[in-house]
Amino acid sequence: MKAFLILEDGTVFEGKSIGTTRDMISEIVFNTSMTGYLEVLTDPSYAGQAVVMTYPLIGNYGITPDMESKKAWPDGYIVRELSRMPSNFRCNGTIQDFLVAQDIPGIEGVDTRALTKILREKGTMNGMITTNENYNLDEIIPKLKAYTVGDVVSKVTCDEKHVLPGEKFKVALMDFGAKNNISKSLIQRGCEVTVYPADTKAEEIIKSNPDGIMLSNGPGDPETCVSIIEEIRKLSETDIPIFAICLGHQLMALAYGAKTYKLKYGHRGGNHPVKDLSTGRVYISSQNHGYAVDYNTMDKNVAEEAFINVNDGTNEGLNYIGKKIYTVQFHPEACPGPQDSTFLFDRFIEMMKGDK
Repeated sequence: MKAFLILEDGTVFEGKSIGTTRDMISEIVFNTSMTGYLEVLTDPSYAGQAVVMTYPLIGNYGITPDMESKKAWPDGYIVRELSRMPSNFRCNGTIQDFLVAQDIPGIEGVDTRALTKILREKGTMNGMITTNENYNLDEIIPKLKAYTVGDVVSKVTCDEKHVLPGEKFKVALMDFGAKNNISKSLIQRGCEVTVYPADTKAEEIIKSNPDGIMLSNGPGDPETCVSIIEEIRKLSETDIPIFAICLGHQLMALAYGAKTYKLKYGHRGGNHPVKDLSTGRVYISSQNHGYAVDYNTMDKNVAEEAFINVNDGTNEGLNYIGKKIYTVQFHPEACPGPQDSTFLFDRFIEMMKGDK
């Protein structure tokens, strides 16, 4: 069946329908990872977005147990070519069947290189995937321009508090759309992880007397999370060690008066270089974000810049002065990798040991 990807600037790509055939409107973003497509599909940070995979062949090892959450989150999926005959000893299904089961519409046969160049040159824009060959651009374009991602953190967070057993340290994980590998990385280091819904009050977490607090990744515009930011400020005023990733990094900065801004086309992929300003060493990182912290708006007496993106100089991490708080924009829990920065979890463990 034919399918069409229509961008808000009027550009139309024709391809073949994959997944379900319902119409979809979403923000179109691209990911440059060469592998890990299942982790991308199950990353809650993609809620409210449709993902373009720049690598030309997707699905060649099928669906494996490597899911970062219980379901898929992107609104749509856009690929150059979808593998119909996956081969892997862990394979238990195809991408096509997975998309149908998850009710995700998609399109293949698109020139993803040309599409990505448009998004890089003009910036991230909204788009529609449709199988209607009689589409009307005059009707569709206004709908695309009116689309906003909205409040997606409330959609991806857990419904209720739950505990993942461990032995050494008690960690409170604020779930703004947390990937499974965050809790796994903590459990591997001997932590008992209590996962809290995003709207949990600071008082409840402080009362539980955790050894450390983890602020997770998540989707959407961080400045819309007003009530969450207020609770994070309360958490930061305690002496409890805090480690924050991605959205958590942005929310902590906002709690201390800094500003965030939308990147032209975001950082999404497994090959982004970040520089540790304390050592000069560069690490390859996994990233998935469309917003960044404007370090120029941060009070320099509050936090010092810890990491920057080598490609564009944007902020990638902060150390809070006089506090046991550090935050990073990239993903040290990256799965399937790279694993250059997993040491940041060890640093968090050392911070908690200091309180014992």
